[in-house]
Amino acid sequence: MQNSGGAQPHNSCDIGVIGLGVMGKNLAMNLADHGYRVACFDLDSKRIDAIVAQDEKERGDQPARIVPVTDLTELTSALISPAVILLSIPAGAPVDAVCEQLIKVGINPDDVVIDTGNSLWSDSVAREKRFADKFLFFTTAVSGGEVGARFGPSLMPSGSEQAWQRVGPMLKAIAAKVDPQTGKPIESSTPGQPVTEGEPCAAYIGPNGAGHYVKMVHNGIEYADMQLICEAYQVMRVALNMTPVDIAKVFRRWNKGPLDSYLIEISAEVLEQIDPQTNQPLVDVILDKAGQKGTGLWTAVSALQTGSPAQTIAQAVFARSLSSLKTERVAAAEILAGPDIAPVSEAQREATITQLEHALYCSKICAYAQGFQLMKSAAQEQGWTLHFAEIAKIWRAGCIIRAVFLQSIAKAYESDSALPNLLVDPFFAEQIATYQADWRAAVSLSAQQGVACPAMMSALSYYDSYRTAVLPANLLQGQRDFFGAHTFSRTDQPIEEKYHIEWSDPSRPLQLIQ
Repeated sequence: MQNSGGAQPHNSCDIGVIGLGVMGKNLAMNLADHGYRVACFDLDSKRIDAIVAQDEKERGDQPARIVPVTDLTELTSALISPAVILLSIPAGAPVDAVCEQLIKVGINPDDVVIDTGNSLWSDSVAREKRFADKFLFFTTAVSGGEVGARFGPSLMPSGSEQAWQRVGPMLKAIAAKVDPQTGKPIESSTPGQPVTEGEPCAAYIGPNGAGHYVKMVHNGIEYADMQLICEAYQVMRVALNMTPVDIAKVFRRWNKGPLDSYLIEISAEVLEQIDPQTNQPLVDVILDKAGQKGTGLWTAVSALQTGSPAQTIAQAVFARSLSSLKTERVAAAEILAGPDIAPVSEAQREATITQLEHALYCSKICAYAQGFQLMKSAAQEQGWTLHFAEIAKIWRAGCIIRAVFLQSIAKAYESDSALPNLLVDPFFAEQIATYQADWRAAVSLSAQQGVACPAMMSALSYYDSYRTAVLPANLLQGQRDFFGAHTFSRTDQPIEEKYHIEWSDPSRPLQLIQ
């Protein structure tokens, strides 16, 4: 590892970073904090100047850690061979374009190029094949936003094991760290004083595509988690007539128990914020139209494609879509009737808040169960070996869904790596058995009061469907055979045998379809 100063010496940098936007700049500074000398390039020279100035400010009288370069030829010349190059550029065509340019300037077959963007997992698989004889294409999905990138993100790397042996120490060094006993993050936000103890939130996921797939599911769970919190907020706001500040106090109380998480913490902060222009709660002047970048959609689509039930995640995506129909909703509110919202007593309010807490917890368990079930289905299709305990561990810090809850998920998969579903783990089965009455009461209240809770309701339906030995799919399969001769299996015969009946003449014997 090089730490000497000087202006752009030949072959002296440990890693190159291409793309110095918010994420790229912060990943580069994170690498610098951990002793790596970083060659940096961006098409915008102002970004290069900015990171050099930031390095000068943060390192004090220590040698320069950031080496600016003016083009890709200079970048590759500045790197220790075999080279490691990290891309922090928009997903899609820009990644392909930069890879082609690197080939033109003479990148070598044993050099590693790491895509850190929010790429679609299947694109990563295609790129590895496309560039197989040119360089080692590797990926690491990055979660945690700007602060995570600077002081410790959650990383989901995938690609060849040869490349992982090379870049693994770097990625583990810059990743977020957790206390292995408590699962709580070990955090530092002081430049130049990185966290070096604890377990790193970075682990090799598998072949190319696997890491970005896991990150995609992470984002789908994130959609569900956020929507569930918003639904709990809406019940308190509408059915219990509580103010944003009062709800923030509830969230802070919840954050001391099993719901302890980054999302609950920031939800309280959002609700406490006052708009400086109107002196009203800021949440009341934020337009209720939710944006999305597509990763939640990708998760829902993948669930449909694999036949893996992830309805709570899908409902969270649909909720954002429905929120975008603001003009229609305002008009519909003047036409469509809902129930009268009955006032509640103080005692009823406190009881309902407790029910909501338990409903959110149980719904959250189901959302994560759906996400892990989806990853399991995809792994079977793609031939990946995913270690779910490790995945849960790397989400404990540095990412948006970080929560103490993930410590219990990690323990569940450590106890039984072949666990078919998180719901049947003894701990989680007991948790839902304990709290399901409150869960059902909260969902019932929301329906009776006309407060939409699509994610929470779908989570309860998922749980009730999964625990039901006989579903009405027998009738559905009968319907399919009636109108389309789609056949059915019998409960008293081997499942692989298929039958059809002539519905126009049910007296005729069943036909065994060979």
